[in-house]
Amino acid sequence: MPASIFNGAISFGLVSVPITVLSATEDHSVRFRRIHTADNGLVRNRYWCDAEDREVTFGEIGRGYELPDGRVIPVTDEELRALPLPTARAIELIAFIPAAAVDPLRIGPGYHLQPQGAVAMKPYLVLRHALERASRVAVARFAWHGRERLGLLRVRGDVIALHGLLWPDEIRDPAAVVPPPVQLDEDEIDEAVALIEAMTREDLTGPEFTDGYTEALHAVIEAKQEDRQPPEAPVPTSRPGQLVDLMAALQESVSKARAARGETLDTDAHEAPAPPAKKAPSPKTSSRSAGRAGGRRGTPAR
Repeated sequence: MPASIFNGAISFGLVSVPITVLSATEDHSVRFRRIHTADNGLVRNRYWCDAEDREVTFGEIGRGYELPDGRVIPVTDEELRALPLPTARAIELIAFIPAAAVDPLRIGPGYHLQPQGAVAMKPYLVLRHALERASRVAVARFAWHGRERLGLLRVRGDVIALHGLLWPDEIRDPAAVVPPPVQLDEDEIDEAVALIEAMTREDLTGPEFTDGYTEALHAVIEAKQEDRQPPEAPVPTSRPGQLVDLMAALQESVSKARAARGETLDTDAHEAPAPPAKKAPSPKTSSRSAGRAGGRRGTPAR
């Protein structure tokens, strides 16, 4: 059972549901320490006070807001706890929306909400079933870690999960990275759709969804611990960025994806041919290209 992160209540109209917030995720990344490369000695951080020109302990450190002129305004933990916010110890539900209306870029780490005691069990379950039956997620407001935040409550199995939400002004405008317009070929788009269909899965289970980087890192650490030669990196079978014929690459990718799933390959439809020489349109137009006769093979990108 993970440690409690936050104790408060879900405020749902006039209903209050006492809850405990527990982390819903675990981090299995390998943690490194900084060392002195000459002798492998650990390199430690020190807290230094500029005013007294001496090292201070962690217990002597507080918070302060630096003004443009260099002055610092101290802010104590007691002052933060006494902020006049109704969300200081409550997760206040302010709206309900379809889950598809939430931009995934705004969704942060997840937490499980656990009802506190028997008195909270019934309103907790009522809210969970109501969210499920209405096919909605709840948007909440709460104060946490020195700031007020938006949150998203959703049903996950038999519990209610909470996600932090970024404020709208915390999402950068993507206009600066929009690619310039290019002429697109509908056949290439169709082949890309075929590749998506060939790679479609029902869930995220399987060996391809495991953390290979962490496993390889553990193998290197164990080899060095036992004075063995670390395993060598496999030679890549192909070099990325060497795309010559987009259609041929898409067709070959579709064939490999279908072969990986054990499907029978249609060699006539998905064999990667050499780039054909340009020639006049044939009178026997394929059914897929019939709607683009008259020289309209390309569709401008939007």
